[in-house]
Amino acid sequence: MSTTEPQHSPASPPPGATGSSAVPGTSPVWIAQRLIRFNTVNPPGDEAECVQWIRGVLDGAGIETRTLASDPRRPNLVARLPGRGLEPPLLLHAHVDVVPVEGQAWTRPPFGGEIVDGELWGRGAVDMKGHLAMMMAALLRMRACGDVPAGDVVLAVMPDEETGSTVGARFLVERHPELFAGVRYAIGEDGGAELGLGRYARLHPIVVAEKRTCWVRVTLRGLGGHASRVASGSGAVNKLRRLLESLADGGLGVEHTPVVDRMLKELANALPPDISERVDAFRIDPRDPSVLDGLDESTVRYLRSIVQHTVSVTVLRGGTGTNVHPTEITVELDGRVLPGDFTTEEFIGLLRERVGPELELELFVEGELSPPPRLDTFYDRLANVLKAKDPDGVPLPIVTTASTDARLFSSRLGIQCFGWMPLLHEPETVYRDRLHCPDERIAVSALEFGADCFHTLLSSAG
Repeated sequence: MSTTEPQHSPASPPPGATGSSAVPGTSPVWIAQRLIRFNTVNPPGDEAECVQWIRGVLDGAGIETRTLASDPRRPNLVARLPGRGLEPPLLLHAHVDVVPVEGQAWTRPPFGGEIVDGELWGRGAVDMKGHLAMMMAALLRMRACGDVPAGDVVLAVMPDEETGSTVGARFLVERHPELFAGVRYAIGEDGGAELGLGRYARLHPIVVAEKRTCWVRVTLRGLGGHASRVASGSGAVNKLRRLLESLADGGLGVEHTPVVDRMLKELANALPPDISERVDAFRIDPRDPSVLDGLDESTVRYLRSIVQHTVSVTVLRGGTGTNVHPTEITVELDGRVLPGDFTTEEFIGLLRERVGPELELELFVEGELSPPPRLDTFYDRLANVLKAKDPDGVPLPIVTTASTDARLFSSRLGIQCFGWMPLLHEPETVYRDRLHCPDERIAVSALEFGADCFHTLLSSAG
């Protein structure tokens, strides 16, 4: 990345910038290009230059901004567009850190922000600089047109989402909760992907709930000794084998939740009859995933992940030499708990039932417990914007298997959070499969569609 390239005012995009923005200088494509060109890989993060550029763009449009930081290299930005006081403030939140690119085979420079065949390439194009560009473009259009939203719009731009949110969202909600006083609803990342079913129906997923993180460390101990002799049946390696076998299916048993039931019902209604019947059969009895045979593998994995608490074996450590039986092996498990009232104790109890009572389990990362999701009038408002912009599309409430900064705004401040990334794309495009992957990219037309949806949402009263 070049950090010395000329900076352009929001009123004069650089030559060659693409985007059919209704208002000059508010192209989400130009904004996304510039954001991608800042190398904000986390770790280490170092998002300061990117955040300051965003502040300059918003300040230049007359939008009030301030920065707050526990680490000056990793500031948060909070901007506010005053409204008419007819509604509570609405929070838009986004992060500018991105995951590493090392070890990935990229076809084009990951921080180049190149536009090729109608797509913008680069790390963060989907997660989530492209999404932030939609939000910023909508705010800039509001200012340029003199539109005043029904309520204040608060934009929070944060670092550190990819590695725990410590200096980002967590810092803001714990140290500066007053900035979000009165906010009832928030829009953040995720949503927008079609779940790998684009050839059957054009879906517009809206995230209404997230699974909660519960990371567990398992310690396995056993007799050591020379590896030329057969290992003990109670040795650490044999205990590891039994642990892996007990978790081979990736879950801890089916759990029926209202939000997933509604999602699967609406999904089934949106699909052709033969596919619909299979999705509905899975909804009724998720214990038999074979009814989904023939669907895209990533779709099946996703659907199986939202009907159960999941446990994935991700890190193994142990052994001191090839010729020595290890006396201790540690295994790290990525646990994800379904949304609702499920407690950590219930999750650990189910895990113990599966792996056996003798193993040492240590919960070393515990995500925040969010309130149960509510699909109220604000969800309807998000869905109605999508219906108006794409009459043939189908808005769909979904549960995401990961967690985002939304968990902190929800659990700490009681804000009802949604993942809303309006996208219009070709049926074969699966944006979810581009997250954290090489050759991450997004269609220029999708960025324009999303910015237009955000502008419509902010311009309309509830």
